[in-house]
Amino acid sequence: MNISISALPLATTAAQALPLAPAANAPALQRLPSTVELKQQLPLARELNQQVSGHRNAIRAILEGRDPRLLVVVGPCSLHDPDSALEYAERLATLATDVQDQLLLVMRAYVEKPRTTVGWKGLAYDPRMDGSDDMVGGLKLSRQLMLEMLHMGLPLATELLQPMAAGYLDDLLSWVAVGARTTESQIHREMASGLKMPVGFKNGTDGGVAIACDAMRSAAHPHRHFGVSAEGHPAIIETAGNPDTHLVLRGGHRGPNYDHDSVAQVHQALGKAGVSARIMVDCSHANSGKNPLNQPKVFNDVLQQRLLGDRSLVAAMLESHLFEGSQAIGPGMRYGVSVTDGCLGWEDTEALLRDAAFALRG
Repeated sequence: MNISISALPLATTAAQALPLAPAANAPALQRLPSTVELKQQLPLARELNQQVSGHRNAIRAILEGRDPRLLVVVGPCSLHDPDSALEYAERLATLATDVQDQLLLVMRAYVEKPRTTVGWKGLAYDPRMDGSDDMVGGLKLSRQLMLEMLHMGLPLATELLQPMAAGYLDDLLSWVAVGARTTESQIHREMASGLKMPVGFKNGTDGGVAIACDAMRSAAHPHRHFGVSAEGHPAIIETAGNPDTHLVLRGGHRGPNYDHDSVAQVHQALGKAGVSARIMVDCSHANSGKNPLNQPKVFNDVLQQRLLGDRSLVAAMLESHLFEGSQAIGPGMRYGVSVTDGCLGWEDTEALLRDAAFALRG
């Protein structure tokens, strides 16, 4: 499958992008393909569908304590360049096989990025990173890229930010995050209740877990809500509820929350809320002080807590790319360097995960 940003047409076929009459003082609009149309154009083969189902079940088994391995969601903060993303995926697929007895590695395939104010919103929104906002091409490229990664045998993870975009990619994903800014959103809780894969709710930006507890309880219940059908029509969506949710600790304004004392407090809060204590630690964001080079320290602390017997710490997340750091979007961008949050480089990531597997073999 040939994947190229430069090959994306500015205007796709008429069936996919029909111009609409612009409203006063509004830019011209394009119709998006329905989710079923894009899935028919870029289908998920039966064997890959079975692979995704198997990966989802493996993650469920870890969350439920039936599989003793550590779940690690790892990869670029965001995908922006198909070539570097696929090179990273190839390396991760090889590493995943080598450590699969102790770690289940899931690749971050993040194509939407939340913005505090403004900025690049991700591959699905602006694949050329030039403000052209070709969302038709962005959705197509995102799906193509994820299909290539599935062919390498990798489970995939993403953060679903825009519920309308979820249906274009949901069949490819084995794990989904709901971010700190959207965990409180009723719309995202309703969306999560209908997803067929495990979902991690991040704690709020204040570092507290009460909002995430409410989100998990809400997502576990059936809902009827406004939405869009697979054919692209406004519809009443009915969901069965998602039993496979869990907490993601990412720190907050008051600092990190991955240390032993913080985790003990989280256990108490989860127990009081009647929510199962199954926890992922996001080693980036506030837990790393927004310094990507601090991620190994956070990861190793979590690993030690686990080795000392805290089986509620079932997962960790790392932001990692081919090379460490981050860069601004513009001319002369370096290959394999994040354009959003700073990342750990591949060599340090590989060493960290190989060492973890060795320690867990004990």
